[in-house]
Order: sequence, then C-alpha cells, then structure tokens
Amino acid sequence: MNKRIIISVSNDLTTDQRVMKVATSLSRNGYDVLLIGRLFKNSMPLTTDIAHKRFKLWFNKGILFYAALNVRLFLFLLFAKADIYYSNDTDTLPACFLAAKLRKKRLVFDAHELFPEVPELQNRPFTKKCWVLIENLFFPHLETAFTVCHSIADYYRQKYHIDMEVIRNTPYMQSVNQNINQKKITIPGKKIILYQGAINTGRGLEWVIDAMPFINDAVLYIIGDGDLFQILKQKVSDMKLESKVIFHGKVPGEELQQYTSSGDIGLCLLEKKGLSYYYSLPNRVFAYLHAHVPILASPFPEIARIVDTYHTGVLTDEYEPRKLANTISEMLKNPFDTNHFNEIKEKFCWETEEKTLLKHLQS
Repeated sequence: MNKRIIISVSNDLTTDQRVMKVATSLSRNGYDVLLIGRLFKNSMPLTTDIAHKRFKLWFNKGILFYAALNVRLFLFLLFAKADIYYSNDTDTLPACFLAAKLRKKRLVFDAHELFPEVPELQNRPFTKKCWVLIENLFFPHLETAFTVCHSIADYYRQKYHIDMEVIRNTPYMQSVNQNINQKKITIPGKKIILYQGAINTGRGLEWVIDAMPFINDAVLYIIGDGDLFQILKQKVSDMKLESKVIFHGKVPGEELQQYTSSGDIGLCLLEKKGLSYYYSLPNRVFAYLHAHVPILASPFPEIARIVDTYHTGVLTDEYEPRKLANTISEMLKNPFDTNHFNEIKEKFCWETEEKTLLKHLQS
C-alpha cells in the first residue's frame, strides 16, 4: 500500500510552485498525497489532480489567524489517515509536530525562508520573539528537514545543530523555444521589465517605479499579488505612470513561465530587511534563467553566487532613481547574451532537485 503523506501550508496553494512540485514528485513516485491549504474569498481554483483541501478561517492575519490555523490543522491531522506529515515553514510546524508525536508518525519539515527574519517582523519585536520561541521549541527535534539554499541551512545548523538538506526551488526543464512561441505579453514597441512574485514589503518595486520616468520605450510589468498591491497601484496613479507600469495580478503556476519568457529583463531587487531576504534564493532567479531572461538583482550572497558564477545578469546596489534607470536602460540597449543559459538550466532544474527529496523520504 502506498504511503499517505499530508503536505500542509498556510497559503491557498494556487501560486506556491515549490509545494506543487514537491507534491507532484511524491505523487509520481508512489506516494498518496493530500495537500492542505487555505481558501480565501479571492482564491483561484486549483488546477491539479492531486487531492487537496483548503480551510476557510475566520481570521486571515495576526496572532488569531496563526492560532486558528494551527488548531484547525492539528484537529484535522490528528484524525486523518497519514504515514508522513510534511510541514512547510514555521507557521504550520506546531500543528504538524504535535500531531506527528501523538500519532507516532514521521515528520518532514521544509523551510522556505528564515521565518522570524522576514521583513514584516523586523519592526514587531514581540511577534518576532514568539516565532523564535516556537523554533527554539521544535527545531532541535527535527530529524528530516529541507530548505531552499545553503545560507539558511548553515544558519539553522549553527543555531540548532540540525542538518537541513538543500532543495532549491527550481523550474522543471522545458523548451525555451516553445516558451518563446507562447509569449503571453505583447506590447508593441515596448521592452518589458518583468517582476514576478509576491508584492510585499522589501521587494524593491518602489525603486523601479521611481526610476520609470527616466526609462524610455519600456514598461514595468508586475505579475503577482500581495500586501502592497493597492498601495503601489496608488503610487503609480499619483505619479501618472499608468502607461509605463502594468499590474497583471496573479497567474496560475502552470502558466507563469509563458509570461516569464516575455521579459527583456527580470527583476530580483531586495531590501536588506532581515536575514530572510539577505540569505534568500528566490525561485524567480531560476525562472528567468530557464526563460532566457537576464536578471537585474541585488548582490545578496545566494543570489550573487548564481549571477556571478554563471553570468546570468547584472548585480546592483544603486537604487537612486536615475542611477537605477541608467542601469536598466543599459541592459535594454545592450541585450545580454543568453546562449549559455541552456547548459546552466540543466544544472538548476527540478528534475535534479527532486532526487534529494526522494532520497531522504525513502530512507
């Protein structure tokens, strides 16, 4: 009989490409997978054959949300048929850990980020301290744990003396020529400065919007949603930049790469607001690579290691509007040679990363 694995997240699953890739890999390799997430009023339908359940909660933010999520998740897991509980990020760990202990089942943990170090918590010391206490309580007891990059793995190894295996959040291998033929964004006479991902604090979008008045024959195309979505739309309206900044909204994960391939430049500019961003290795670093789109990125350790080593774009820490505009304009005027991207993406693809996942789950 196939092993039953329940994968838990605190989001609505629709744009969580890492979780969907993990679930697909496990399902294809004989596991009986159930995905658990949340259901919002604006959640898109899930287009997956993998079994899933999404909770409706009374609260959607703050301590009441996290308490409600973990109580609801714990009660579900306590009585659900399962051999393995797979917790994604610290906010699902209490419920998964306790259910695994009580049911004497295996627990797997996957840290997508340094949770207490996310930008949203840097000015909220009490909340940050609460998450640190939760990690102090549970992390020393983790036996099977993954994370997205070596910097985060090293951080937790030094702090809790646990070994986290690195599974990068990379795309599947796919035909670049096919993606080019299926481009989703067409703006005649304009080059496309592309951002894809969460529209939250610290993502550098304000810097690029401020630079757009000094950039000609190009548009900033933003794919995603988040806490700053309406704030940034208002900023664009106040600056009368509606013709130069386009907000597309969320895109289903299975369609996203067709949009990515439309970009002339891909953005990954981050503010140094906590170690989570500083140590991060966002999936869009690899999404741009697979779509043959050169990246403009912040020189943080994990990002710089990819960009510098494999020559996939330009690093900058000059964010003053005119200086940033000059950097972007130079990249647009002098197209980046991406012929070597085909070779590099074979190294950074999900087909390679999933081998680590399967090896440690089967051990």
